[in-house]
This record gives sequence, structure tokens and C-alpha cells, in this order.
Amino acid sequence: MKLFPLAAAALVLWLSGCASIPQPAPATSAQRAAATPSAAAAGTAPLQPVIPGGPLQPITTADLASSQDVAGMQVPADLWDRIRRGFKMNDLEGDLVRQQEQWYTSRPDYIQRMTERSSKYLFHIVEELERRNMPSELALLPFIESAFNPQAVSTARAAGMWQFMPATGTYFELKQNVFRDDRRDVLASTRAALDYLQKLYGMFGDWHLALAAYNWGEGNVGRAIARNQKTGQGLTYADLNMPNETRYYVPKLQAVKNIIADPQTYRTELPLIENHPYFQSVKVTRDIDVELAARLANVKLEDFKALNPSMKRPVILAAGTPEILLPWDNAQVFERNFDAYSKGQFASWTAWSAPATMTVAEAARRIGMNENELRSANTIPPRMLIKGGSVLIVPRTPQQQNDVTSHMADNGQLDLTPEIVTRRTVVRAGKRETVASVARRYGLQPGQVAGWNNVLASAAFKPGQQVVVFLPVKAQAAHRPGREQAVRVPARSGVKPVVRARPVAKVPARKQAPPAKRR
Repeated sequence: MKLFPLAAAALVLWLSGCASIPQPAPATSAQRAAATPSAAAAGTAPLQPVIPGGPLQPITTADLASSQDVAGMQVPADLWDRIRRGFKMNDLEGDLVRQQEQWYTSRPDYIQRMTERSSKYLFHIVEELERRNMPSELALLPFIESAFNPQAVSTARAAGMWQFMPATGTYFELKQNVFRDDRRDVLASTRAALDYLQKLYGMFGDWHLALAAYNWGEGNVGRAIARNQKTGQGLTYADLNMPNETRYYVPKLQAVKNIIADPQTYRTELPLIENHPYFQSVKVTRDIDVELAARLANVKLEDFKALNPSMKRPVILAAGTPEILLPWDNAQVFERNFDAYSKGQFASWTAWSAPATMTVAEAARRIGMNENELRSANTIPPRMLIKGGSVLIVPRTPQQQNDVTSHMADNGQLDLTPEIVTRRTVVRAGKRETVASVARRYGLQPGQVAGWNNVLASAAFKPGQQVVVFLPVKAQAAHRPGREQAVRVPARSGVKPVVRARPVAKVPARKQAPPAKRR
């Protein structure tokens, strides 16, 4: 019965033989540092886990103190917890931060609306920041820029959640055409904003300065740094001379960061945002009306527009917008209903290019559409002409089966020009005056002058004969009630103007409105 001890001994020898297989030496601290992406490249401490090259070693107390060598395994309780774990920027202190904390905490309703609105977009932003190894504080920047409103537009024409100016948006490949404005697009604008912030950090090497440049412009920040260098002053964010808007910009972000980091201290309640994607992308293979897409996805129209805010028209063009965003649980619903849809065409609108400059009424007549409906669908204000080559959306007939081409979907623009308002004016013809000479002097077409005077285009006028022309009306000067207004036409060689006086209706005096307050 000595077989058992012999078997045990054999097993020990076999295990020791396995352990004697040559193993790579444990990685040194220098080797681990070399294998880890440079912190300077991203402006933060590296987060990648360090995998030993040799046998596992016991974790020492020194290892526990190192966040680079030991990673926590606890899953974040919610998205706010995940954001807190990714804070990496240096904290900004001072009275400006305290003022902004007080401003936000004294407006709990505003914080509630703002944070609830962010719940649709925050997970995607945090995912992108972590993928790029950027500070998670930057996920809070839309709170400062737009209160997480993708439809926000500033007085300077900056638009979207990240507030891109038109030229900056174009530089970062955000399409802006008659059908969509990618400065409002959730995916495209986030990609562009993080690209821009990384570019600015690469220029200045400091996140506070990068944020100042995002708000004020990289050229302005660069010149402010150069001025301080010449005078021997400090080069940090707090040292630079900058406009008040930029001076308060980073303190606002710091105040929001402090509130998110410790809401109980600031007596603030944050809405629950689960650490889970809110939306997912769904491919669009056919032009489809916005309302129909929302209905097929079983999503409220306002919720659909909140996830797809870049769309400027009531139709989605597959060639220009190949994917839409839908709530996570509705994506499959849309795909199933889209495949089963059998009520005819998906889009009731298509695109039409104006062959020449024309009035809205003329364009409506050509396409067989009501003028007011055409204005409303294309947001055309009154007293404007449509320039030739402009692209408009118009009703799609059952005979039009082809979707809009990618060239038109990506490049279509609506160019408008003010409609010229004219006034009937009578002038006297000079010697040897003809229809052509009158038209030439006033920048008119001979056919117009001939039609207004019921003569041929080749006709000549007698000296002193009254000639009717319609001339553009320039800005009229204000007139006092009861006075007569003289309509004068500038004298030109050979044409004597006729001055006609007509009374101006009395207008009751109104009280002057108070001046608008600046924010």
C-alpha cells in the first residue's frame, strides 16, 4: 500500500519540472515605464494596466500606494462615479471658483434641467475621452458651453453642444449645408471638439490654457503668453490678461467639477445616469421623412430630434446622413419596422435646384407648390430672392423613385439675396433719347423700359417726353408729420427728372423703448 506516497512524489517532481521551464524576468520599473504610453503625449498619467512578464509576485504595501501598478476592480456605481474616477486636471482655486459654485448651487432647477438633458449624451462623451486617455473633466464642458443643448446658438453664431463657430466647424470637417449642420450632430461635434482640445493641449501643454484657447482662440492666448514672457510675468492661466468671459470660463468648469465630485457638500442632487449607452447608431439606406423615422422607431418626435439635432429639414437623406441615433432599446424596433414597411415611399420630400435667380412665388409655381408652404419648408424669410443653383426641398411625387444624390446631399446650399424694391418714377427724355439709352443710364433692361411705356424696344423718345421707369428704393430718411415728401431722381446727362410732391401720412408719436440690457 505504498503506491500513494510514490504517486504523490511523482506528482511533485512533475510540477517542479513544469516550474523549471525558463520564464521571462520580471519587468523593471524602467521597462514598465517604457512600455506605457507617454503621459506627456496625452497630458495625463497613463491608465493602461501593467502586465508582469514573469511569475506572479505578492503585492506589497508600496505597490498598493501606486495607482499605476494596481487597478481597482470595482465597477462604477453610475456614470457620475465613472466621471469622478477619471478626473486628472489640476484643481483651480480662488474667489472666482467660489462665486461660480454659489451661482450654480443657488439655482437647483437649472442644474436639474441641465443634468437631465446631459443624460442622453454623457456616456458617449466619457467613452471617447477614455479612449483618448483625456481628463474626464472635459465631459462637463458642454455644461459651460451650451447647458448640453445641441440646438443652442450664440450671438456670435456658434452652434451646438460644443459651440463651434462656422469657420472652425468647417476646419474640423463638420458639414454645414441646407440639409444638416454637423456642429449640432452628437457624434461629429464630439469628435471635432476632442480633436480641437487635443490640438490645443499639444500647443500649450496645459489643460487650463487649452480651455482658454477653446473659448478665446489659440492666437489670442498665444499673444497673451508672449506679452507676459516679454514683461517677465507668469505664464499660467491665472497670470494672463484676458477678457472676462475667458477669465470666468475655467472657474465655471471647476465649479461644476466640484459639485459633481461632492454633491452632498453643495446640497445638490444629481439625477441617476446609468453607466450604459443611451443610444446606438442605425444605418439609413433610403431617404426617409423625420416623422416617419421616429414613428418606425416608436420614439417621440422631440426625443428623436434630441438625438439627431443636426437635421435642418423634415427629411433625412441617406446619401448625406447614412446613420441616425436611436435610444438603445429602440434600434431593433426601427430596423424591424423599416423592413416591414409597405405603405409606399419612405420620403415625401426630395431636392430641387433652382435653374436661375427667381422669386419664391416663381419657384413655387414651377414646382407646383404653395408659396407659403415652400417658404416654411425651407425657412425662407420674406422679401428674399432665391439665387440660381440653390437647393430646396420640394414635395416628392410617386413617379420620383430615386433618392437624392450624394453630391447634392453633401453640398446643397440655399443662397438668398434681398428682393429689390422699386418705385414708379417719371423722368423727362432729353435730346436723341431712346429706350436703350434710358435703360443703360439706370441699369435696366431695354425690354423693361419698353414694357413700362408701351413702346418697342427700339423706339426713340421726343425731347421732354415723360418716361416711366421703376427704380430701386434706397433707405428712406425719416420725415416729420405734416410735411411733404419730395421724390427726386438723380439728374443724368440728357434726362431731366420730374419732381412730384406727395403728402406723408401723419404718424402718432410713440414713446421710445428703453435700451436693451446686456447680459
